[in-house]
Amino acid sequence: MADTMTADTTWHDWFKPFARLGYGARGLVYLVLAFFIVSAALTTGSGGDSKDAIRFITQSTASAIMAPLLIVSLAGYCLWRLVQAVFDTDDHGIHPFGLAVRAGLIGSAASYAFLMAYAFSLWWGGNFSSGGGSGGGFAETAASFIGAGPVSLALSAIFAIVGGAHIWKAISRKYRDHIKASPMVGKWIDLAAIGGLCARGVIFLVIAFLLLRHGLQADGGRAGLGDALDFIAGLPFGVWLLAATGAGFFLFSVYSFAEAIWRRINVENA
Repeated sequence: MADTMTADTTWHDWFKPFARLGYGARGLVYLVLAFFIVSAALTTGSGGDSKDAIRFITQSTASAIMAPLLIVSLAGYCLWRLVQAVFDTDDHGIHPFGLAVRAGLIGSAASYAFLMAYAFSLWWGGNFSSGGGSGGGFAETAASFIGAGPVSLALSAIFAIVGGAHIWKAISRKYRDHIKASPMVGKWIDLAAIGGLCARGVIFLVIAFLLLRHGLQADGGRAGLGDALDFIAGLPFGVWLLAATGAGFFLFSVYSFAEAIWRRINVENA
């Protein structure tokens, strides 16, 4: 019996929990972001960005446990995104739209790989280095290429497509295809998914606009989440828009936690 159980155990069995941890890590990052943004709205600030959220987690009082767990979880999320993209586990196909979705999955893997490396640099610097563990050198080096005009224009197009895809996914309820939950739970997931995906989609569209502006002006500027929040804060009724963004990010964190529990990790299709 023991030999049979060992023979039946495959990499799928340990990879699924690994991938679910990744969705949980994404939820944790967006939960901290929501806290930052809502706090900023209450104080008429502009909030932080993903690196601030990672820094907050890795430098918390429980960082000895949280930081390594976050790094491992983000690694799981990156690997799952790559498996989804390369092996097409969700049947997106090879038509233009399907290839665009799979390219977006690779982009998602790359962005969270950056966050994973940033978290590792903070944790390693804080525990094994006398340099203070700011992680700023790594972040600046890794992001420096974005200021180039042609790169800004290309990234603008990518962010516009991804932002639109998020909003379309929310409106069409396509996320339901990959979640297995009871009808009652599904209603709450709908609320979190629609609000969260739309908020994230809008942020991506704002980043696309800022990158487009930098690319056309060739001013060498960069655009990220922090810049998008600054832009929103400067709009008419910016405080309310910022608070709505924070609420949307909170819903996206809930949606991410729901995916950690109920998403189909159909890695068997790989």
